[in-house]
Amino acid sequence: MKVSVIATLFGIFLTYTYATKEAMKKTKKTKLYVPQIDCDIKAGKIINPEFIAKCPPGCQDIKYRVYGTDIYASFSSVCSAAIHSGIIDNAGGKILVQKVAGHSGYRGSFSNGVRSLSLPRWRESFLVAEGKPRKGVTYPSTLEYSSSKSTVVKSEPKKSEQDIKAMKNASTSNTSEKASEQGNTVRKEYQTSPVPNPATQTATTTPPQTTATTEPFTTTPKPATTPVTSRTTTAAATAKPRPALHRVRDTGSSSIHPAYSSVAAAASRQIQAAQGRGQNTAFRGSSISSSNRNVLRPSTGVQRQEPIAAFRKPAGSPAHLAMETDLWKPGLSLFDTGFNSKEELQTKPLESRSQGNPNCKVDLSFLIDGSWSIGKRRFQIQKRFLSNVADALDVGSAGPLMGIVQYGNDPSTEFNLKTYTNSKDIRNAIEKIPQKGGLSNVGRALSFVNKNFFSDANGNRGGAPNVAIVMVDGWPTDKVEEASRLARESGINIFFVTIEEAAESEKQNVIEPDFVDKAVCRTNGFYSLSVPSWFSLHKAVQPLVKRVCDTDRLACSKTCLNSADLGFVIDGSSSVGTGNFRTVLQFVANVSKEFEISDTDTRVGAVQYTYEQRLEFAFDRYNSKQDVLSAIKRISYWSGGTSTGAAISYALEQLFSKSKPNKRKIMILITDGRSYDDVRVPAMAAHQSGVIAYSIGIAWAAHDELEAIATDPDKEHSFFVDEFDHLYQFVNQLIQNICTEFNSQPRN
Repeated sequence: MKVSVIATLFGIFLTYTYATKEAMKKTKKTKLYVPQIDCDIKAGKIINPEFIAKCPPGCQDIKYRVYGTDIYASFSSVCSAAIHSGIIDNAGGKILVQKVAGHSGYRGSFSNGVRSLSLPRWRESFLVAEGKPRKGVTYPSTLEYSSSKSTVVKSEPKKSEQDIKAMKNASTSNTSEKASEQGNTVRKEYQTSPVPNPATQTATTTPPQTTATTEPFTTTPKPATTPVTSRTTTAAATAKPRPALHRVRDTGSSSIHPAYSSVAAAASRQIQAAQGRGQNTAFRGSSISSSNRNVLRPSTGVQRQEPIAAFRKPAGSPAHLAMETDLWKPGLSLFDTGFNSKEELQTKPLESRSQGNPNCKVDLSFLIDGSWSIGKRRFQIQKRFLSNVADALDVGSAGPLMGIVQYGNDPSTEFNLKTYTNSKDIRNAIEKIPQKGGLSNVGRALSFVNKNFFSDANGNRGGAPNVAIVMVDGWPTDKVEEASRLARESGINIFFVTIEEAAESEKQNVIEPDFVDKAVCRTNGFYSLSVPSWFSLHKAVQPLVKRVCDTDRLACSKTCLNSADLGFVIDGSSSVGTGNFRTVLQFVANVSKEFEISDTDTRVGAVQYTYEQRLEFAFDRYNSKQDVLSAIKRISYWSGGTSTGAAISYALEQLFSKSKPNKRKIMILITDGRSYDDVRVPAMAAHQSGVIAYSIGIAWAAHDELEAIATDPDKEHSFFVDEFDHLYQFVNQLIQNICTEFNSQPRN
């Protein structure tokens, strides 16, 4: 009996084991279905905390925004983040996405053809990895998306009794408490310093400071609960709010990205409505159109009423205190509200706001005269002129961006390119600029702009032309020629607007005669405006805007490193050999990487030749430096004879006939021996078609052929080296010759 029972149990065990193995085999054979996503899908749009998705080809487009470098904010395009990090290229592919907690200080960089933007902080982030499933994780075959119409993405999971008790305690307690964030992260506390002015307490518009509890799947805080801020107060103080002077914030390090200024406004409106205190604090843009707030001037003790707006730290004027907007108060920051990063964040205020004039995409710096000689009244006229220019430009993220540098003895940035992205906010900021005083040191200001203003950190977009407009009352008090030359060679288009030029009796005071012609991008009159009187300055608005937006005529945008179609014609004949051919390719790569490579900057193409010719890649094939360098590395050695003349003709037809009209056409031909055909006639045809030809000969190359191929003067366009291993010596000399030739072109 026992034996039969044991046998039965053993049989059941074998059957179970067999069934389990079969099930495991079927599971292994079952292929994971990977859902495909679009190029512009943001991580915050997808609810799944971890998923594998497939990106389509052709996503290498900078219009899909990416925020961060190693870890990306949820408001980023998933596929573009994967390309930026190097997980996939623009051919697409599978990626693994893992959601993580929000971070502070997302760094921006340019990598793999995608420019990532910086961002101070965001509530949720994600990591991108190679699209291989992790052990023990089941990945969805269908992704869950949040609704772009509804403000509530998903209902919050049921809270535990402890959470409910904690919320009740928070709503009734007057002591300091820590706001809880998902993932046990602690939010930064913003300190305020109340001004002891009981007489004006009832006139303030400052609402009671509250903190919205973070909820993982909601976009607005529940109106039923109002937890107190993380600050120790008394019951009387909370019931009777007082005006507060907030810590002054420099706009250059603002904690909110300008692209979200209108979103922040919408967030504040939702919070105020939810908490039943929306009166007198309605946001419009990034300012509050409401009653004025009484500000105590610490230097005089006299009260002054100022409208609450997007405040800036006044440079060089400690007597003028600037308050931050209510947007920076605890409980009202975009990044600390109930806004959840899984929401699409495409609200109506954002859609209704102009994105700027796309036909005038320039990065613009105004250098305004703050010297004492200008006087207070004319300084106000100058500010009004700037406001009118901002309106006429139609500033926006897709069009022109504008920043201001004020100069006197020393220059300082009032606000940079990324501080404001619409004309209204810029007008408000201009109105609050105080006069610096001092001399009119224009040369020092131009050096400052060249070294500091047009950087990625300050919002420079790379593909947009850089323009500097210098406002001068009379004449500069220092020299401008050298600073202007360096700025022009950096690609900055310098305009001068001179008001009330020096009279005949004053000309002996001018340090540098003809300073305008020495400074502007070209001396053809296009880059300079002379205004006879400050009171007629308003007439210069439209002419100036028209010239600035005529991007085809902004000649100084072109530099020796960003304005060429660079074609390499490479000898692949049998006499070169495999090892030496790799040395030649390294030389080609070393030259290429010195240039700024993109579709709007320098483009690179390559042809290899023997008896025959082969187009390795055309100018429009690759749009980033990394892609070009990878393509050069992949060129395979051909081997054969040497028909250099036919190769030049082929390069003219296949490469340079497709050059852009505004690009310099530069051909760099590399050969190690005498050609089997004539090179003179093809070389002459190349020169006549506008190709600047450089010839580089190695070992057995014929000197007379190198000189015939090269553009005149031959000595500056032809090189010879006895061994392949010495090619690297000519990289710097070649680049220097290309730039010297470019910079020596007349500026007229």
